[in-house]
Amino acid sequence: MELFALEHKRLWRTPRVWICVLLCFLYSVIWGSLMWYQWLGFGTMNDGTDIYGNSFDGYTAIRDWQEQFSQFGDHWTDETFQKIVADYQSYDLYERPGIQSMGDWFVAYSALEKLYPELQDPENQRYQPLILYADTTKLTDFYQRRADLLEFTLEVAKQNEGMTEADKQMLLDMNSQIEEPWPYQWTQGWTNLSFGWSKLAPYLAIALGFLFSGEWHNSTAPLLHTTKYGWKKLARIKVLSGMAFALELYLLIAGGKVLLQLIYLGTSGWDLPIQYVRLLAVAPWNMLQAELYELAFGLIGVFGYAALVMLMSALVKNNVLALVFSLAFVYVPDILYRYLPKWLLAVSQYLPLVGSSYDIYGYNVFHIFGLSVWSPWMLITVPFLIGVVCIPFAILKWSRRERV
Repeated sequence: MELFALEHKRLWRTPRVWICVLLCFLYSVIWGSLMWYQWLGFGTMNDGTDIYGNSFDGYTAIRDWQEQFSQFGDHWTDETFQKIVADYQSYDLYERPGIQSMGDWFVAYSALEKLYPELQDPENQRYQPLILYADTTKLTDFYQRRADLLEFTLEVAKQNEGMTEADKQMLLDMNSQIEEPWPYQWTQGWTNLSFGWSKLAPYLAIALGFLFSGEWHNSTAPLLHTTKYGWKKLARIKVLSGMAFALELYLLIAGGKVLLQLIYLGTSGWDLPIQYVRLLAVAPWNMLQAELYELAFGLIGVFGYAALVMLMSALVKNNVLALVFSLAFVYVPDILYRYLPKWLLAVSQYLPLVGSSYDIYGYNVFHIFGLSVWSPWMLITVPFLIGVVCIPFAILKWSRRERV
């Protein structure tokens, strides 16, 4: 424990590390969350004289929108749908342009375009969105129309994308667990659940990429073997210290984002189904469950990526190469996505911090030993296994290098 405390303190005292932590917090929490809630995302639109055209009043604006949409009832019914569309049609969009982005119009817009195509008027209104002129009296049978469209969508996927009948039935069974009618309130604040975990990759790579290679760079590696602890224990302590740092960085960023979410949005809306984000999602989850998955996805991704970075650091003696190889795991699949074979691109999404938790809205299914496995479960399993495999190899590789 004493050796771990010393090594961990040594890591944190490195200027490179605490500068990375500070920049990560400023970018992810202050800019990415605080400024988003208070200004960039939810501030009311002003006269457009500043850079973003929003006022610095997000907290008040969110409360106003929550109160305004409470008038439509606490469940999503045909009547709720009709009232929201009628309410939108009553506004003068030139006088209140911000209403388009701040209200729950995306939910209504998406439902209209997907579920009521017969209401479109291509001759007279083809340049106008359907929500502007749809006959609200015809907005009926919302849930039956959604079920029919989902059935059709999965059937198309079965024919064109290799989905089996068993896969389709599994997804339909998941969808059948969604309770109807859906709870309803202002949903706009919950439509973006992604914490952007891939943005942590550069900071983790810079902080941990020199953990082993830095000993060679600083010519301190041979000196470590004169200590009483021995090479193997030192290697384990360094990995443990790196993992502790990765966990601390994760808790700092996740904790800051969740705290700001609670301040601005509160707990109101946790029970909303994720189908407000994607109409045809089949997972019977609410926003709270989706966010817990997002947090688990981030934690496991950080664990797996930290292990990968430390393995790269142990494999090479050059700090720059260790950093480049570490970042390549995250950014090369994105850079080359147009040129990679489809199967290789699909595999790359299961590298730590590469894939997206938005798979919870999709229909991707894997077949493992004859079992159909929904993709989101793979996204929190494979990165963990990668991390578990990388850790002993990092210890072993650096230890062997040190003995040479």
